[in-house]
Formats: sequence, structure tokens, C-alpha cells
Amino acid sequence: MLEKILRIKEMKFKLKEVLKNRNKILEGIKNKMFKQEHVEVEARARWSICKECEFLDTKGSDCAMPGTQPCCADCGCSLSIKIRSLASECPKKKWAAYLTEDEELDLIKQLEDEKD
Repeated sequence: MLEKILRIKEMKFKLKEVLKNRNKILEGIKNKMFKQEHVEVEARARWSICKECEFLDTKGSDCAMPGTQPCCADCGCSLSIKIRSLASECPKKKWAAYLTEDEELDLIKQLEDEKD
């Protein structure tokens, strides 16, 4: 019974973190849908670290959102999204944010301006 209560508290905490980090999550979703090579290079590097990590959850038992595995058992994030959010970092500091959200927006604007 105590284990079930602790599990519920942990899931509530992870869901609060999801809401707090919604901009980073949306960035990861956007980058997953609209692939760009510079993002995919970083995502592959991050995934190579995550797939060796003791916190990798391939079954989904620690995912903040069910069915989004593989995820990080520590933060609950879906890794296919998190590794593509350049503003995100590993909660265990195994890889860092590549850019702040503002820096990424500036970079995207610069890349779009160069295309025109």
C-alpha cells in the first residue's frame, strides 16, 4: 500500500514537471515532426548516451505519459521527444542543453532568413 502511494506521488510530480516544461516538450515534438539535420545530429549523440543509461525505461513503467517509451525513469520524459529539444538537458547531467530556448529561436530565425 505504501509503495502504491509513493508511486502516485512520484507520478504527480512528473506530471507537474511536464506542465512546467511544456515549451521544451513542444520544441521536441516540432523537431521530431519537422526533421532538421542539425537537430538529428544532436539527437543521435544524446540517444547514444541514453541507451546506455541505467535510467532508460523501455517498458514505460516510469514514463510521465503512458505509451511514450522509451523514456527516462528519472524525469519521466519520452526520449524520442526530449533528445530533440535542444533547450533540454539530461536530469542526471549526462548531456547538456545545446541552446537556451531564446537562442534556438534566434538560430531558427537566422536559418529561415538565409533560405530567403
